[in-house]
Amino acid sequence: MKRVRKYIFQLFLIGLLPLNSCETTELDLSDNPNELELSQSSTDFFLNSVQVDFATFTHLMGANGARLVRIESMSGRSYQNVSEFSPAFLETEWNTAYQADGGEELPTGLKINGILSNIRAMKSEAEALELYHHIAMTQVIEASTMVTLVDYFGDVPYSEALQANAETPILNPKVDEGAAIYAAALELLDKAIANFKKEVVLEPENDFYYNGNWGNWIKAANTLKMKIYLQKRLVDGAALLKFNTIVSSGNYIKENDEDFAFNWGVNDVQPDSRHPFYASNYLNTGSGAYMSNWFMNLMNSSQDPRVRYYFYRQTNAVPGQEISPNEEALSCSLEPVPQHYIDGGFTFCNLPNGYWGRDHGQDAGVPPDGFLKTTYGVYPAGGKFDDNSFEGVLPGDGGAGAGITPILLASWVDFMQAEIAMVNGDGNGAKAFMLSGIDKSMQKVMSFGELDPSASTSFIPTLPDVVNFEENIKSNFENATTETEMWNVLAEQYWVALFGNGTDAYNFYRRTGYPTTLQPNLEKDPGGFILSLYYPSNFVNNNSSTSQKADVRTRVFWDNHKDVNFPIAN
Repeated sequence: MKRVRKYIFQLFLIGLLPLNSCETTELDLSDNPNELELSQSSTDFFLNSVQVDFATFTHLMGANGARLVRIESMSGRSYQNVSEFSPAFLETEWNTAYQADGGEELPTGLKINGILSNIRAMKSEAEALELYHHIAMTQVIEASTMVTLVDYFGDVPYSEALQANAETPILNPKVDEGAAIYAAALELLDKAIANFKKEVVLEPENDFYYNGNWGNWIKAANTLKMKIYLQKRLVDGAALLKFNTIVSSGNYIKENDEDFAFNWGVNDVQPDSRHPFYASNYLNTGSGAYMSNWFMNLMNSSQDPRVRYYFYRQTNAVPGQEISPNEEALSCSLEPVPQHYIDGGFTFCNLPNGYWGRDHGQDAGVPPDGFLKTTYGVYPAGGKFDDNSFEGVLPGDGGAGAGITPILLASWVDFMQAEIAMVNGDGNGAKAFMLSGIDKSMQKVMSFGELDPSASTSFIPTLPDVVNFEENIKSNFENATTETEMWNVLAEQYWVALFGNGTDAYNFYRRTGYPTTLQPNLEKDPGGFILSLYYPSNFVNNNSSTSQKADVRTRVFWDNHKDVNFPIAN
């Protein structure tokens, strides 16, 4: 199958090749933008690096959020001590946002420089040359990056960040309050919108997101403002009014062809340009990561047509389901079901139909199951479409990694509006927005099937399959007998649409407490849910102006819930 996209971006040694049906533009790779010296004056090379680092940062942080809310699997029985969220493990995300620590690179070989450091490095030249569109792109990226840092860490450095070489050096930057950073981000976005509207003599050589469509960039900036207003609605009485003002303007992301996303390539030579999920799971040794049992069960049990795009099954049988329990392959298949799982009616250990993953908190060792466990499919990772072939994955399979990292999608905006409708007591409005979001998500996801040229078309969901699913969700919402049940239907469908970037799910969960249907940790008492992440070790150890958090129970500024047990699903 062949999937036609409006734009296809292929990384090659971090130089990206934006393609469309008419022309090919190649970067001059005589200087690698991922190995920039701050003395270089090429604004375009800095901008290229900023764009790629932004995609990497968004992916890494989105994966963190997804693990916390069961979209991805999480390993750790105690929320206070989850290794994936320990100070030492968060250095890469932090350095990608601020400044790389001397030649730092991802496991794929992709070097990072640091978003803010490169934006600062190119700023003076860009302003002198009146490169307003260059500047505007970085303003949107900076605003999104800082808001994301606040959402995960709370108060972080901003006003004093990256000033070690300033005329008056600041070696120990203080943290700024999250609310102040949010306000600064909104100002940046207003400036970006104004800059996008200006005439320029020189355009950016490469725009890896919208290929020079400045109207879409403005829509992305406005949509990010909507997201900011929604996130702080609990502490800002005017936030929803400002949100609705943008909605009334119509100048925001409403259609799939306006989506804000990064397109990965297919190059598997260092540095690896493929989608990170693909690069770390389509290996000669099979798949590495475990999928979330809760999330796969949610989709499979509801006959969601997107399940064949999200997940690829390498086998049709799981120990303890279609075949006998197996201690070596799946040790939990011989273990008793935890009582709190029985009491709550949650699935445990294994799922039918070959969906082989892990429960929330499972921290057992890794058996030889690389060619058995379920892995990422064709969306968003650019892997294989699940056509019941049940074959082990290998490098180059499926879409060869040409997936996307979604940042702001039209479907998500519908769910944002559904949340506001629910807050306002408008169930019918929430239902309409939810169904619109599902439909847009379905269209986008199913278009990715054509990335896999080897897949059998026999298993592509039909229109009746899609209609029946959407009618069932509509019925579930309409037949809900409590407001909690309505919120749960909405939240679960929002989770499904968010696959590929869990940041907004993590925010939604802390904001609303829904869905209450989340699978609990395998540990009956794992401690309080992670409300914000620890600061990275290097930042705390090398900065006398700050100290490490006492625990992971510190709420970010927009989370004003007083109940210590909120969110209740944990």
